[in-house]
This record gives sequence, C-alpha cells and structure tokens, in this order.
Amino acid sequence: MQVQGKDVMYATRYSSPLDCAVKTLQREGGIFRGGLATLYREAIGNAVFFCTYEYSRYWMHNYIDSPQFSSNSGLVVAKDIGIGIMSGGLSGMAFWTATLPLDVAKTIIQTDHNPQSSRNPFRVLNMVYRRAGLAGCYAGLGPTLARAFPANAAAIVAWEYSAKILGIRRE
Repeated sequence: MQVQGKDVMYATRYSSPLDCAVKTLQREGGIFRGGLATLYREAIGNAVFFCTYEYSRYWMHNYIDSPQFSSNSGLVVAKDIGIGIMSGGLSGMAFWTATLPLDVAKTIIQTDHNPQSSRNPFRVLNMVYRRAGLAGCYAGLGPTLARAFPANAAAIVAWEYSAKILGIRRE
C-alpha cells in the first residue's frame, strides 16, 4: 500500500489494509514473500549483534576501568554512556556487515513480480553474485553502516539507561 499510486500502471489497487491482504493472498498465494530471508537475516544478525555487543562491552569495561574513573560518579556515567555508544554502534555495524547480502536477497524476492522466480534467498544471492560479484551482494553498504552506528548506539544507550533506572544489574 505504501507505493500504490506512485506510478500510473498500479495506481490505487487497494482500498484498505484488509483489501490489500486478501488480494495479495489471492494473487501471490501468501503475504510473507521474503519471510525466509528475513528470518535468516534476523537470526544470524542478532547472533552477531549480541556476541559483538557483549564482547565489546566486556572488553571496554575491563580496559577502561581505572581509579580515575571510579573516583568520580559523573565520570562513571560518562564512561557507561561512551561504552554504550561504542559497543552499540559497532554491534549494529557488525549486524549489517554480516547480513546485508541476505537483505539484498530479501529485497529482490519481495520486489520480483515473476511468480516463477526463486524465493530461496541463497539461490537469489548466487544469481546476484554471478551477475555483479561481491559488490552486488553488498549494494548499499555505505549508507547502511552510516545509519547503523548512530541508530544502534542510541538504542543500546537507552536500553542500558532504562535498565539502570529500573534497578536491573548488568555485570
């Protein structure tokens, strides 16, 4: 529904979200095109994200802990925020670096109007790799990483600060 009316050929196909779902089921046979690629992306990406986050957070706390930081509570808060920014940002970048090829495959699967096309993300990636090489599998990496660092840094800082306010201890 977000793109309807953007071009003349497909102008206003649906009258409501329910109408969109019903017609999509009738025409496409389902409403989860690209769902498998999304599942793979999220499973792999979250494993990479949280491993990177926990390791970098642990390493930074061990490396940065010193008497000068522990003597002033204002510096402890600044240290925690800085560690959250770095570990969250780096983890978000690791997520997208590891999973961008699956996101490229998902996008191709979701936008392909040929019902005979493969919906297997690994077959789609193989086709992209044969056609455009590794660069094709990582199309859009620069803007994705530019967005990933600040978005994930902010999310982690907010999450850690919320946990602290709620009294949830993290070691």
